[in-house]
Amino acid sequence: MKKPKVAFICVHNSCRSQMAEALSKLYAADTFEAYSAGTETKDMINQDAVSIINKLHGYNMNEKQSSKLVDTLPEVDIVITMGCNVDCPWLPSSHREDWGLDDPSGKSEEEFLKTAKIIEEKVLELKNRINSNTITLK
Repeated sequence: MKKPKVAFICVHNSCRSQMAEALSKLYAADTFEAYSAGTETKDMINQDAVSIINKLHGYNMNEKQSSKLVDTLPEVDIVITMGCNVDCPWLPSSHREDWGLDDPSGKSEEEFLKTAKIIEEKVLELKNRINSNTITLK
């Protein structure tokens, strides 16, 4: 069975969705392929997010990722919206959920750390749900 493709979607694809892509590649690459994208892009990934993921996991998002638009994604099986409090784009998928995360942009390092830890927990939960077949995929 091929690995499902998971898209993490947020408006600017510069912070939460980028952290989710990075953490998924670190902790769930054996279970699913991770992508992130937004309805708009930024010139660069949020550097506070880059710093936290690098500090916690030694993973440099600046070297491995970039801000992308949703129309550049391959066909995905699972769509995760990050909690943008706006209309996130609709992408065809077998499963969709919203993680309802507050954007830490412009806040303290502690807020970025808290957000990164929540995303890590959610990525691991998602991995477990996919592996236990509790998410129905076509």
